[in-house]
Amino acid sequence: MIGVGKIKQYSNVLDKPLSKGKQEVSLSAFAFLFSELVQYNQTQVDNIAELERRLEDAGYAVGARVLELLCHRDKGNRRETRLLGILSFVHSTVWKVLFGKVADSLEKGTEHEDEYMISEKELLVNRFISIPKDMGTFNCGAFVAGIVRGVLDGAGFPAVVTAHFVPVEGQQRPRTTILIKFAEEVLRREARLG
Repeated sequence: MIGVGKIKQYSNVLDKPLSKGKQEVSLSAFAFLFSELVQYNQTQVDNIAELERRLEDAGYAVGARVLELLCHRDKGNRRETRLLGILSFVHSTVWKVLFGKVADSLEKGTEHEDEYMISEKELLVNRFISIPKDMGTFNCGAFVAGIVRGVLDGAGFPAVVTAHFVPVEGQQRPRTTILIKFAEEVLRREARLG
């Protein structure tokens, strides 16, 4: 019979499972596109802070879409409701989908109760970037910080997310730390849920 077989037809592209098909994008293609994104935004701004903000905004849009996709496909439209659950989701699931591996570390800040850090030894967006001396502390990790902020904001955990270089003794390149500072309302809700 024609049309009878074991191949399942999907009515919607969002219904296709993540594990089917090749999920990787060529590293050189990504590096080229990301380089073009940085160069385009660099021509549109006057200072480094504005460039990082624009990269963060671009990342925010990606993060919002990644959250929707992963919640729909993997979790049956359910989202995390607890602080540690969403942090673990970002640290493991989101990171693995975007970068092919779990982030190097997830830590709670020692000075402030509302701060968490995701650290990466060699963040993909910083791997092929050479920063001119006149750009000082410019960090392309702002794009990833925007992705994290988009995921957290979409899940109902508003936060200020920034990317920072942290020097590592004995290594030429610093590690990138994504600093997450949650809004006060998130901490109050977490305390209520208890």
